Amino acid sequence: MDLFEYQARDVFEKHGVPVLAGAVATTAEEARAAAETIGTKSGGVSVVKAQVKTGGRGKAGGVKVAKSADEAEQLAGEILGMDIKGHTVHQVMIAQGAQIAEEYYFSILLDRTNRSYLAMCSKEGGMDIEQLAVERPEALARIAVDPNVGIDTAKAQEIVDAAGFDAETGAAIVPVLEKLWAVYRDEDATLVEVNPLVKDNDGNIVALDGKVTLDENAEFRHEEHAALEDKAAADPLEAKAKAKGLNYVKLDGEVGIIGNGAGLVMSTLDVVAYAGEQHGVKPANFLDIGGGANAQVMADGLDVILGDEQVRAVFVNVFGGITACDEVANGIKGALEILGDAATKPLVVRLDGNNVEQGRAILDELAHPLVTQVDTMDGAAAKAAELAASK
Repeated sequence: MDLFEYQARDVFEKHGVPVLAGAVATTAEEARAAAETIGTKSGGVSVVKAQVKTGGRGKAGGVKVAKSADEAEQLAGEILGMDIKGHTVHQVMIAQGAQIAEEYYFSILLDRTNRSYLAMCSKEGGMDIEQLAVERPEALARIAVDPNVGIDTAKAQEIVDAAGFDAETGAAIVPVLEKLWAVYRDEDATLVEVNPLVKDNDGNIVALDGKVTLDENAEFRHEEHAALEDKAAADPLEAKAKAKGLNYVKLDGEVGIIGNGAGLVMSTLDVVAYAGEQHGVKPANFLDIGGGANAQVMADGLDVILGDEQVRAVFVNVFGGITACDEVANGIKGALEILGDAATKPLVVRLDGNNVEQGRAILDELAHPLVTQVDTMDGAAAKAAELAASK
């Protein structure tokens, strides 16, 4: 889950990372009220910052400096409703102004390739860090971080030395990096980025911007993270699936897919994509119902997929293992009974594995007009694509 900047700022403050005052506003009037309070901390100056989960806000005109509360209100009115890379601005953050002497960059992220963490740091922060990484990679220090140790004082010193900071500036940055590590570790993040991390005219190190991505797999350890979710922007089908405990991702296609196991579902996506080429249709979703494919789980999965107006046919692809095929077949039967008239789209079912003959016999006896059984995965994908194309 990606956080908005104002949320990242609050998380930083919670862990002692030095930040400036900030408040979120959804109207120009709220922005003015916030600027009247926050601007007093920086000589009347505040910064109006669009809150969208994408980069390039500054270049798009979504970050503006206001020298008075009146100007903050005006600028907020201009920024609210703006489109930035396909993201509509519904709220702005009013931030305290800063006297910036130097801008730096720091991030820590999950390095999946090396099964470790990676810290990146540069003396040259700002909006063009991506360009810097491509054109002058030597200016961006990359330091591996042992997950069992993290960023302690010694590792933080190694990072600032590799980035080329002078002794005085490095000494000021080291404790900030340790606190940013605490954010990463304690919040179960997969990314913590500060761009820019600045030194102000008084020599203080401050995180002026923040990007944080939280690992949703660790939600059970962080009940408070639920309040950070942007429910308004969530896809309604994905939100519905999440509420039912289903692993679902919506795609832009016409063939709904249900499978048991992430690997099988990924393979199903591939065969449906291949089979759909000649019919002009594509997979509509990723949906893994896991091992417990009982009637209610199957009903929940079908309910989500059938709620997608783009779906024209559904491919149920199950390999019986811990959950046998007869249990899955009974699940499909029960799901159709639960859904009743809400089930209106054809289902192509491929069963294989444990108790496959019993499972197929249950569906044969059911003889539901919407259900077609196909023995092979490729054949079932082709049939589902054909049915989707004919609708």
